[in-house]
Amino acid sequence: MSNFYNPNLEIDLDSPFTRDEKNKLIRRSYWMDKSDKSLLMLMGRGIGSQLTNDEKRAHLSDIGRSHLIEELFEPEILPPE
Repeated sequence: MSNFYNPNLEIDLDSPFTRDEKNKLIRRSYWMDKSDKSLLMLMGRGIGSQLTNDEKRAHLSDIGRSHLIEELFEPEILPPE
């Protein structure tokens, strides 16, 4: 079973991460209408920033955007000291 994020529906009933009893996204169109660039921003700095890396991977795979996983978790290269 995938490690999907489960939002607190008492706080955010309209969360775009909400899933039904069969673990299907309820607001799938919210995600499908976004460009790759928008999804990267949402997952890195927006509403997805609260998710664990495993939850982000599972979510991106579920919406058919697994090609963004490597880009989202690109290793940071630090300059020499």
